[in-house]
Amino acid sequence: MKTKISTLSKLFLILSTVMLVVSVFVPIWQIELDAPQYPEGLALQIWANKIAGDVDIINGLNHYIGMKTLHTDDFMEFTILPYLIEAYALLFLLAAIRGTKGWLYFVFTAFVIFGIVAMVDFWIWEYNYGHNLDPNAAIKVPGMAYQPPLIGFKQLLNFGAYSMPHTGGWLFVGAGVLLLVSVLKESGLLKKITARKKAAPAAIVFFSLIVLSSCSSKEPQPLKLNVDGCDFCRMKISDGRFGAELVTAKGRIYKFDDLKCMIDFADQHQGDIKSYYVGNFTGSNELTDATAAWYIRSEDFKSPMGGNTSAFKEKADAENEAATGGRTILQWSEITSNIRQHQQDEKPEHH
Repeated sequence: MKTKISTLSKLFLILSTVMLVVSVFVPIWQIELDAPQYPEGLALQIWANKIAGDVDIINGLNHYIGMKTLHTDDFMEFTILPYLIEAYALLFLLAAIRGTKGWLYFVFTAFVIFGIVAMVDFWIWEYNYGHNLDPNAAIKVPGMAYQPPLIGFKQLLNFGAYSMPHTGGWLFVGAGVLLLVSVLKESGLLKKITARKKAAPAAIVFFSLIVLSSCSSKEPQPLKLNVDGCDFCRMKISDGRFGAELVTAKGRIYKFDDLKCMIDFADQHQGDIKSYYVGNFTGSNELTDATAAWYIRSEDFKSPMGGNTSAFKEKADAENEAATGGRTILQWSEITSNIRQHQQDEKPEHH
């Protein structure tokens, strides 16, 4: 029975070794905070041996809500983690040198356990800091906890918290993927998968999803009528036909009660927006791609904040609506320019 691994698997192990070594010298994780009073955002970077970034500012903010301040010396993990990563890097290298399936499977199992334990420990750390609050804090919101998300986005009062791997974290993910590919290859599972019809493209998609699943783009969230508030004018969103939503490059979602509010908001956050959505006028609280929609602007449409614009997912629906009043159909670039120009015209003149 063949117990030796292929040259390719050995190369993957060596490359994974390099990835782990490099991860010690770059940030592994990052939690970003953004709020109106911090337009450029605040960042908390977690390295293998320290906490860095806007630590002092964040500690100052945490003081008001009763959260314990963050200090590198308070975490035993920062003393252990660099040596633990180096030990795993050495283990990967040793597995490549020994070149046996037994060593490969052992390293893979140990690395999976390490990943699970690390994420559980991180979650416990976030939970303790977010829930164990000083009862004498200046700001107290009954029932409110301030635990950041393990991964992804979470709203904490007026702050949006975005938690994702940094460079070192993605190196960890890459090393894990290479290790998984090696295990599948040496166990024969990869050959069985790729031997099937259309399996090669499927295998590529599978491994791509493993790497990219954590950074996949956010889909729009349904508007909760009479519950969600507009992120620009702060009014409750009550009519899904005029609602709108945008997703930033970081994956944060903002909701609006009027297309006009979304455009005003976007003008203040240029360069940070990934996608726009609007309510389909003929749908039932249905969001559609704003850049591909068809628009009619008329005083007959009494939208919440005076945008008076209806959006249609299908051009035929827009044409039917336009025909009833001799109205003009506009596209995304035209409607945004139209609304902005209307805003300029409404501004009082200064003499």
